Amino acid sequence: MRRLLVIGSLLVVVIVGVLAVARLTHPLRPIIILPSDRLSTLLTPSLPRRIDRLAKELVATRATDRPKLIALTFDDGPYPVTTPLLLHTLAQLHIHATFFAIGRDALQWPGITKRIEAGGNEIADHTATHPDLDAETSAQVRREMLDGRDELWSMVHDPAIRTMMRPPHGRYTEKTIRTIQNLGYSVILWSDDTGDWRDLLPRDIVAHMRARATAPEIELLHSGKIATVEALPEVVARFRAAGYRFVTVSQLLRMATRNQLEYPARHAV
Repeated sequence: MRRLLVIGSLLVVVIVGVLAVARLTHPLRPIIILPSDRLSTLLTPSLPRRIDRLAKELVATRATDRPKLIALTFDDGPYPVTTPLLLHTLAQLHIHATFFAIGRDALQWPGITKRIEAGGNEIADHTATHPDLDAETSAQVRREMLDGRDELWSMVHDPAIRTMMRPPHGRYTEKTIRTIQNLGYSVILWSDDTGDWRDLLPRDIVAHMRARATAPEIELLHSGKIATVEALPEVVARFRAAGYRFVTVSQLLRMATRNQLEYPARHAV
C-alpha cells in the first residue's frame, strides 16, 4: 500500500510538471477577480483543482472559439513627458487603452489626467500612493483605494474609476482582495506581462508580445517608458495583421466570456 501511495504521489508530481512545462499562457492565478468570486477556491485551489486548471489551459492553447481581442493596459503615472507621448501615439494609431492611474500622480498632473479621458481612453484605480498592498492592513488597503478613487474622480469621471482596480506590482493577499471586493471593485490582472518596467529596447517588447500572444489578451504595459511608446506602432501593425481588435478592459469584459479570458488561445502574430 505504501508503495502504491509513493507511486501515486510521483505520478501527480510528473503530471503537474508536464502540464506546467507545456502550459503556454499564464501562471496559476486568475486574470480577473470579481466582487462575487469565492476567494478560497480561486486563490488557493486544491491540488486536483490545480491539475484541472493546468489541463484546461493546455487544451485552450489550441481553442478556435476565442475572440481576437487585446486590451492594452498602462500602469502608473500619469507622467509629464512619456504619458503625453503615449496618448499622441495611441491617437495616431486610433486605439483606446486602459490606464491604471495613481491618484497622487494624477493630482500632480491634472491636465494630463484629463487628456487621458478626453482621448477616449479608460481610467481605473491604481491606488493613491502605489504601495505594496500585500504588506498593508485592511484599513490601509481601504484608504488607498478610496483616496485613489476620490483623487481621480475629482478630475475625471470614468465609471471604471469606481469599478476596476489593479494592485501595484500585482501584489496581494486573500485579505487584500477581500477588502477590495467589499468596496465593489473587480481586480484586473493580466494575460501577459511584457516586462517593460525593465530597461528594454522597443524590439524586445515587440518580440515578447509576438511570442506570447493569446486571444483574448490583457497586456500589462507601463505609462512611463519611452521604449513602450516606440514599440507600439509595430505591435499594433502586427496584431492587426493577425486579425486582432484593440479594446479597453471594460469592452473586453463585455465581449469575451470569463472562460475565454481565463483560458485564452495561443495565436501566431
